[in-house]
Amino acid sequence: MGEVKIFDKKKQGYVFNIQNYSVHDGPGIRTIVFLKGCPLRCKWCSNPESQSRQPELAYNSNKCIGINECMWCVEVCANGAITIEASADDINRIKVDRNLCNNCLKCADVCPAKALDVFGVLRSVNEVMDIVEKDNIFYSRSGGGITLSGGEPLMQADFAAALLKEAKRRRINTNIETCGHADWESMEKVCNYLDNIYMDIKCIDPVKHQEFTGVSNEKVLANFKKLTNCFPNIAVTVRTPVIPGFNDSEEDILAIINFIKGIPNVKYELLKYHRLGEAKYGYIGREYLMETKSVTDQQMATFNELVKRYFK
Repeated sequence: MGEVKIFDKKKQGYVFNIQNYSVHDGPGIRTIVFLKGCPLRCKWCSNPESQSRQPELAYNSNKCIGINECMWCVEVCANGAITIEASADDINRIKVDRNLCNNCLKCADVCPAKALDVFGVLRSVNEVMDIVEKDNIFYSRSGGGITLSGGEPLMQADFAAALLKEAKRRRINTNIETCGHADWESMEKVCNYLDNIYMDIKCIDPVKHQEFTGVSNEKVLANFKKLTNCFPNIAVTVRTPVIPGFNDSEEDILAIINFIKGIPNVKYELLKYHRLGEAKYGYIGREYLMETKSVTDQQMATFNELVKRYFK
């Protein structure tokens, strides 16, 4: 076990969302703190706004009140990245040229309708934990607590560890959702303050993993083994998002089962592919590349039966 360090409560990190009353991200009712930054580029990612480590400009044209009412963003943009786009409803709205935008975010500061907004705010440990602690009554009654998610929380390992340490000081149950692709030192740092960990193992095949996520699964698999050996008291839930054309065969699921089965304190959970984050790609000027149908309910039932054979 690594050395336990003292963390500054004023330590800051980039947070892009804090979600209350979740019941799917750890035991009980939980508050999820979403941290910026991810080393993966999964084709199906439902939080594309999480991938960059820095604050990112978002534009939702449906919220734009039109240039007849407002020209503030055009006037404040020094790079000429914001121009006028004619629309069929006669409400001429703006468009953002991402090649010219330098991400100064001044336009978001002046947008009265919040059509221009920012994904990612710099927050201190105390700021985040004061928000989280407001729901303490739900945690005590349900066994819930704080869950760090993203993105990948281990991209901000010092900040994540400081949040978890402060949560433990406040007697709040802790969990983290991780893709597992990180240096072991970063994972070890947060494990000192974890009650639970949700870790993705998306695929055992290294070639497919590289193709669909942009990185090898070598660190993921090695970190899982180290995690279960070095921190046997942490409750581990391995999760696999079932993605058509990637890992939606019995062979794929069985390969993961065989890798993790028989290890104490480990559960396994399958997540059905969805397209709920698709609209956010447009907000940040990107294309959603995962053109595919979902897995069927029958497929998921078959896969879940496999899981039940090995995990009670």
